[in-house]
Amino acid sequence: MKNTRPNILLITSDQQHWMAMGYNNPEIKTPNLDRLAARGMIFDRAYCPNPTCTPTRASLLTGMYPSQHGAYTLGTKLDEGVPTVNDSWHQLGYTTALVGKAHFQPLDSTPEYPSLEAYPILQDLEFWRTFKGPFYGFDHFELARNHGDEAHVGQHYALWMEEKGFTQWRECYRKPTGTSENQYGRWNIPEEYHYNTWISERTNALLDQFAEKDEPFFLWSSYFDPHPPYVVPAPWDTMYDPATLTLPETRPGEHEHNPRFHRFAMEKDAKREDFGISGRWMHGVESHVHTEEQLRQDLALYYGMVSCMDHAIGKTLDRLDELGLTDNTLIVFTTDHGHFIGQHGLIAKGPFHYEDEVKVPMVAAWPGHIPAGTRTDALQSLVDLPVTFLAAAGMDKPQKMTGVNELPVWEGESKGVRDNCIVENNHEPGCAELKTYIDARYKLTVFRAFDEGELYDLEKDPGEFENRFDDPEYAAVKTRLLQRFLQAEMAKELLPMPRIAPA
Repeated sequence: MKNTRPNILLITSDQQHWMAMGYNNPEIKTPNLDRLAARGMIFDRAYCPNPTCTPTRASLLTGMYPSQHGAYTLGTKLDEGVPTVNDSWHQLGYTTALVGKAHFQPLDSTPEYPSLEAYPILQDLEFWRTFKGPFYGFDHFELARNHGDEAHVGQHYALWMEEKGFTQWRECYRKPTGTSENQYGRWNIPEEYHYNTWISERTNALLDQFAEKDEPFFLWSSYFDPHPPYVVPAPWDTMYDPATLTLPETRPGEHEHNPRFHRFAMEKDAKREDFGISGRWMHGVESHVHTEEQLRQDLALYYGMVSCMDHAIGKTLDRLDELGLTDNTLIVFTTDHGHFIGQHGLIAKGPFHYEDEVKVPMVAAWPGHIPAGTRTDALQSLVDLPVTFLAAAGMDKPQKMTGVNELPVWEGESKGVRDNCIVENNHEPGCAELKTYIDARYKLTVFRAFDEGELYDLEKDPGEFENRFDDPEYAAVKTRLLQRFLQAEMAKELLPMPRIAPA
């Protein structure tokens, strides 16, 4: 019996700026992602629900916001009792699989919050050789945890390298004690053993199995790049000339009227107490001062990492064609959040909700359903993906999911089903804790602990250089946005069950 339900292939990168796509930026080469975009729809206004890995990835799995599924920041865990989209896939008769980065659990483990991604189990290869789950409802999963040459290498990726005969893989990674220096630029791992190759190869092997069994599948192919550190195998490390690249625009004094985190980041020897910032180490709550030379080198390597990943993704797109699966497969490519590489003087990520960090690249292709060669500025949130995937398979939104069905937009039947997106960031409760409301024109950010914020008129100031939060001319706009923000928060509240009686 031929499978009539659409297959779902979700391909994600990690920490990829929305401009690091060839169709947006001629300085970077992503021919395979570009051909995927040409077959479907480009989304110019897609947003993450949280600009850090664990919260957004858990949202991609649950269709809930981080404040709802509980994995609200790095170092937290998505509780195994939280419903996931895999529950629905199994009801529909789908097989589910994940290859690559999960990051649903922390690197530390406690008796109360045990973690499969923590030491020592992370590198216990005998455990991973026989462990079959459960793991968040995935029928099949192959995992890794490291970005670049981080010491956290292990799990199924390390097993694969050993099975390939690459027993010296430990020489390509830092020591867990931190005694070895970080690599930069050319990574000493051959491309044939790089995790891009592993993810692509194992994704394709699963596609072979699914095609042979003729059963519908949900497959998440989850890449690690271009998340720092900036390391990539030859020849990708020299693909781009730093001197020829266009650096992001900055403006002197642009942070004078911005929240304390922005001002703190611009001071070379700043002290937290001088800015009223408390708490433990936090991403981005540090000095972001850098030289132009370093920025150019980083940008060239970042682009090289994206192009290397694109090459691996191309092999999966080819395999879909070879297996005759393309016409019946809904493919979405996106990332978990964006990245600063000099924009506004910032680096990597942090409590800064500029478009660079919260807007994400996203494309979707599904022959016969999504019009080819199209793009839209309709608002999208990554929390919508599970709901939309299920809608494509004919299932209504599960009660505990709070995303919305974007399929009418994807199929060209509606200009938009959202009038706002919300981005949460609870990186350090009571300190780096902020939320952002985004609509067609404006962006408003409020902090829990500080009477500070940001308000940008994206129509007049698309670069977000003029913070209007305390501008009297925007007082009425701010008041209106605050009301809409509260209404949007009320609209996304989780309801444990439908109302089934009138009284």
